[in-house]
Amino acid sequence: MEKIYVVGHKNPDTDSICSAIAYAYFRNKRVERGELKGEAVPARQGDLNPETKFVLEKFGFEPPELLTDATGKKVILVDHSERAQTLDNIDKGEIIAIIDHHKIGDITTPNPIVFIAMPCGCTATIIKRLFEIFNIEIPPNIAGIMMASILSDTLYFKSVTTTKKDIDAAKELAKIAGVTDLDAFAMEMFKAKSDVAGKTPRELLMRDFKEYNMAGNKVAIAQLELINIDIVKDMKDDLYSEMEKLKKEKGYHSILLMLTDIMKEGTELLVLSDKVEIIEKAFNKKIEGKSVWLEGIMSRKKQVVPPLEKAFSG
Repeated sequence: MEKIYVVGHKNPDTDSICSAIAYAYFRNKRVERGELKGEAVPARQGDLNPETKFVLEKFGFEPPELLTDATGKKVILVDHSERAQTLDNIDKGEIIAIIDHHKIGDITTPNPIVFIAMPCGCTATIIKRLFEIFNIEIPPNIAGIMMASILSDTLYFKSVTTTKKDIDAAKELAKIAGVTDLDAFAMEMFKAKSDVAGKTPRELLMRDFKEYNMAGNKVAIAQLELINIDIVKDMKDDLYSEMEKLKKEKGYHSILLMLTDIMKEGTELLVLSDKVEIIEKAFNKKIEGKSVWLEGIMSRKKQVVPPLEKAFSG
């Protein structure tokens, strides 16, 4: 049977990995019913972060297979639609579908495809709705990883990206998965998310690293979500030095590192830019030294990328 790879973005997070697994399961159930053809295989574009490892182990899943090149393959993209975030040689493969909750990116296709984009906090929320529409039962282990994806992407409903659909979906999935204490489970996840032990500055910088084209400028925004940003207090200089190295290596106009404090609900933004004044304009804040504290800022996609794109364009 022909294989169709379901894959999330580069430097995968929990939603990117777990939504690939969940959507592959969903699609294969439709194949069993004779509605579709091909075997859906979940894949990943990089190593798992500590939180995702915790979630997969908790619900009994092995990591999806590694896939970085689309050449000659049929693929379904989840949790992204940006060329900079997708598989290498995407034009040499065939995109079957895109399921995403971010802004519509710059990936194009020569043929019509299934494209589902919804304004919610997590791709798994969309996939849960697809299970319901097609009347496919969600097994407890699939429900568990989808629930975890929502808790992760919405920072347990603290992020401004959170919608009622996400909250309702997470609670319903928790019941199916047999998780009775969401508070305790979320704290376990965030402790895993905050694990920096034994990691190099480069590994931490690349843990959740996304690249954008902003008015012709190559901009990278990384994020470390931490239960307390004091965890990396003594690592900030090393992280900044790594940003400088990466900027020179890759020719970025700007690299920003969001050190997001889940409990304080804010972000310390480390800034390295050819034009710092653009970053200051975006957030209407003066950058003191190498960083600026952004109260209430927790979402890259909704609170950081849009004002930056506007500032670069203006």
